[in-house]
Amino acid sequence: MTLPLRGVVAVVGGGPAGLMAAEGAALAGARVTVWDAMPSVGRKLLMAGRGGLNLTHSEPLEAFRTRYGAAAGVIGPALDAFPPAALRAWADELDQATFVGSSGRVFPQAMKASPLLRAWLRRLGGQGVRFALRRRWQGWDASGRLVFAEPDGSVERVTAAATVLALGGASWPRLGSDGGWASVLAERGVPLAPFAPANCGFEVTWSDGFRERHAGSPLKPVAFAHGGRTVRGEAMISAYGIEGGAIYALSAGLREAVARDGSAELVADLRPEMAVEELARRLAGVAGAPSTATRLRKGAGLSPAAAALLREGDPELPRDPAALARRIKAHPVRIGPPQPIARAISTAGGIALDALDDQFMLCDLPGVFAAGEMLDWEAPTGGYLLQAAFATGLAAGRGAARFIAE
Repeated sequence: MTLPLRGVVAVVGGGPAGLMAAEGAALAGARVTVWDAMPSVGRKLLMAGRGGLNLTHSEPLEAFRTRYGAAAGVIGPALDAFPPAALRAWADELDQATFVGSSGRVFPQAMKASPLLRAWLRRLGGQGVRFALRRRWQGWDASGRLVFAEPDGSVERVTAAATVLALGGASWPRLGSDGGWASVLAERGVPLAPFAPANCGFEVTWSDGFRERHAGSPLKPVAFAHGGRTVRGEAMISAYGIEGGAIYALSAGLREAVARDGSAELVADLRPEMAVEELARRLAGVAGAPSTATRLRKGAGLSPAAAALLREGDPELPRDPAALARRIKAHPVRIGPPQPIARAISTAGGIALDALDDQFMLCDLPGVFAAGEMLDWEAPTGGYLLQAAFATGLAAGRGAARFIAE
């Protein structure tokens, strides 16, 4: 079946970036249809909201932009056009007021994604946005029409004036983000960077006893350092190694170091809120002739998991309080390979950023735009992933509407 949709912006992918692209194009006056392979849209957004939907972060925009590393030069203008303050105002317009948590992260007051998604879909419907679900994108036919496969095996061919691709990365295959689009774009000559896990845990060769006793135990507060960067936050000991927000924030550098050298050294500060001199004084002040274990518990206030971590690989800890304090403040942990992409929160890799113009249009495919995690950027958790998905989606949707107008 062929659908004559000339003059319509076809958005392929109904996640946060795709829905925001649809809204951006609709507000610019375009007719919009969103195509998605799943029975409903916004599934990844709903998954992100299971633990409290972290929409964005409240830190100043200048610091915010640095979270995208080398990609900030391309992602930055989209963030400038739709910064965290604009995202919060957008949520307010949907009657989903937000608040700033103690960590600076921004959440809807409902702490859920479903009320926001329902309100958003109602508004998109009022803007004339149509949805075509259970249609899996297959690429283009020889005439340049979009090709979608339906569950019954039939095929739809769609002629659109502009297309926004927002198909996600490769880390959530069961929600539709399986990276299958990469081969389609590669055949068209679009330059791609290989997918790699981001915001993921890493393998550590724990001793059997440590793994049995402490897998599932949190480490907090803690700070980790690698490659000149230090991140304070939380981590979790797992049976395979270590994971958690502080690890995710360093995952790009750790991943590169492991790929280059086979392993990487992560330095843990198990009492980041305390200077080494103060820690040494407290360790020395434990009454009597305490064992090292007592000093760790009473003087340093370490949890059983943190104290056991100090003994991993070198069970003989120094008795001298100053030397023990230095060890607590800089304990090395040898890191192995990252977890597979399917277990990662997000992915690096995808469409090379230099393949896009400043409207997020693919230079070699006029009229085709891309947004969200399809692009080769990565950022830590904490609101940075969703903010960039929203911002690049909006930029691509506006760009598609502008392309039609011109």
